[in-house]
Amino acid sequence: MTSPPHPSPSHPLHVLVLGGTAQARLLAAELADDPSLTVTSSLAGRVAQPLLPPGRVRIGGFGGAEGLARWLREHRVAAVVDATHPFAATISANAAGAAAATGVPLLALRRPGWTAGPGDRWHPAASLEQAAALLSAPGLTPGPAAATAAADRRVFLTTGRGGLAAFAGLPQHFLVRSVDAPEPPLPARVRVLLDRGPFTLDGERALLREHRIDVLVTRDSGGTATAPKLAAAREAGIPVVVVTRPAPPPGVPTAADTTAVRAWLRGLRA
Repeated sequence: MTSPPHPSPSHPLHVLVLGGTAQARLLAAELADDPSLTVTSSLAGRVAQPLLPPGRVRIGGFGGAEGLARWLREHRVAAVVDATHPFAATISANAAGAAAATGVPLLALRRPGWTAGPGDRWHPAASLEQAAALLSAPGLTPGPAAATAAADRRVFLTTGRGGLAAFAGLPQHFLVRSVDAPEPPLPARVRVLLDRGPFTLDGERALLREHRIDVLVTRDSGGTATAPKLAAAREAGIPVVVVTRPAPPPGVPTAADTTAVRAWLRGLRA
């Protein structure tokens, strides 16, 4: 195990931001003008045309926890902020392993999850496979929508292009929204909508009406960029299957916003 370097006027604190999210880009922008920091943002490279943050950017994987640990040592990284998607469990686990191996401090930036309110008809699912199973449940669409046979339900699937194999064998009609085109296997009856948030409430209302959506499936990503779909579903009385977040790696401290991250970095500099 090696000790991370201490910052000095000639050697700024090198911070690695594991990014790809709007919060990660915001954090990189807020840290870019701090002369006591050198910030490198790392993107996984799964999106064809990612929105790049300011400052240094690297794209591509590290080769697991050992590869990330090697990169931290070689680039004299003094702190790591895991600002990846709440469902990016693999890179979060690799970050925790690399931090433990090198002694580099690690903080996870995790925006709060969504909370159901009055009028919401949420059905929690522990995984994409469980969400797929719920789509055929007889009590999922009570009221007027109950007349629609389970196999003919129209599902708005907003879980991203990864993991669609869980829905590939289902008979329902699917509207899949993602930034890039998904790869097979896909459901037999599927329409793909390529789009990137943030989305508006009016736009989501219109989309649900146009495609006659019976059920919304989403992951609990949190944040405001994609939250309007939840409000639109509430107004329309549409049930929402919500895939709950995986547990974070044990022992990794978390911050809910970029303000808390900056305070953490100030503590490291002190």
